[in-house]
Amino acid sequence: MKDFYISDAVRFENEVVTSYFCLTSIATREKKTGGGQYLAITLGDRTGTFEARMWDNFADTVAQCNEGCYVKAKGQVSKYQGKFQITLQQMRLASESEVDASDFQPVSRFDPAEMEAELRRYVAEFRNDDLRRLVLAFLDDVKIGAAFRVAPAAKYLHHAWLHGLLEHVLTLVRVCRATAPFYPDVDPDLLVTGAILHDIGKTRELHWKPSFGYTIEGQMIGHISIAQGMLREKLRDLSPFPERLGVLVEHMILSHHGKYEFGSPKLPMTPEALLLNVLDDLEAKMQNMRSEFDRELAAGKSGAGMTEWVRSMERPLLNSQAYLAEGTKEAAVATPPAPVAPAKVVEREVVIEAPPSLFD
Repeated sequence: MKDFYISDAVRFENEVVTSYFCLTSIATREKKTGGGQYLAITLGDRTGTFEARMWDNFADTVAQCNEGCYVKAKGQVSKYQGKFQITLQQMRLASESEVDASDFQPVSRFDPAEMEAELRRYVAEFRNDDLRRLVLAFLDDVKIGAAFRVAPAAKYLHHAWLHGLLEHVLTLVRVCRATAPFYPDVDPDLLVTGAILHDIGKTRELHWKPSFGYTIEGQMIGHISIAQGMLREKLRDLSPFPERLGVLVEHMILSHHGKYEFGSPKLPMTPEALLLNVLDDLEAKMQNMRSEFDRELAAGKSGAGMTEWVRSMERPLLNSQAYLAEGTKEAAVATPPAPVAPAKVVEREVVIEAPPSLFD
């Protein structure tokens, strides 16, 4: 296990650390002040990524290290424009025997076996036997099912960790099941089928060893078209399968991004496709917000202020719960304790009667 993770940067600011990382990117750039080149590097581990710079003596590093390899690096942690980075003094290629792969790949905080079991319970409740057959044909496929259980949902954005695709799909299925009863025009089994299969192409679009990235097929074709091909193969295997039902499932896959500019070759044209698009977008954005809030905390911030501009959402974000909690703390500090009222003195007239005379 590593001694230093990227999430530890807040505790090691201005200190020199030595640790192992996955080299996510490496490029030579010209120094703004002139005088040669420097290395612009991104290093990663299971807790996140941060930028690294190497200003001098990096010829051997460039010769040894490529994107996706493990490296041993030594440098000073510092903060630049509100973000932690590391200025490297040394970096070399690390052999796989020096590292534990689990240190470098973020993992879902949920148990994958439990997530899959819950997902299968929902499929078992389908009233439509054909849709149940279709979904299980994917989940029970030795190759597809194994990849679906471990794949991330993205390289950088939402659910970008091992088992992230399963986590995203299960959360989306929960939201679909909770929402469908409000819309009688929606077939719940068809909607959930679309939720489970909409991103199945990511099992071939992405690779996750030794780091997350895109396969050649993923870059050239994309997960929507890959999923369309995978669906058609399964429908042929399941023949006879209701042709119209297959068309509806295929349409949900092709339209789930909702807009042409977002990569969907078709716009949602059925109640199930429209609802899937909206809920999928919502679920991804909510997880993206959580990840941004976590990054704020990892950077040593209170989490109660506005984040920096989030490019994927085209806006800065605010953690409303942290914001309110900080306001409560500030109010408690600013409000002096209420003064204690002095005890009220009540004056009474006291009459002292003389004891009876012994001579009376």
